[in-house]
Amino acid sequence: MKKGIHPEYRPVVFEDVSVGERWIIGSTVLTKDTITMDDGNVYPLVKVGISSYSHPFYTGEIRQIDVEGRIDKFRRKYQKA
Repeated sequence: MKKGIHPEYRPVVFEDVSVGERWIIGSTVLTKDTITMDDGNVYPLVKVGISSYSHPFYTGEIRQIDVEGRIDKFRRKYQKA
């Protein structure tokens, strides 16, 4: 393996912003954000919108975001015109 061409592999905190869960995992991702964890160490922080903590497939919950159908919304919007 050549030296100096590989990114730094280090522990990084990933945070699911939709549920507030955090976990530490090894990664080479680059980020400017940092966070101090309960163990007193400062880690790079990566915020993610969805993970296995919040995804309906893993949680078993079905969240209905859009109550009305897209076609109904479209028809009602342009029916006025």
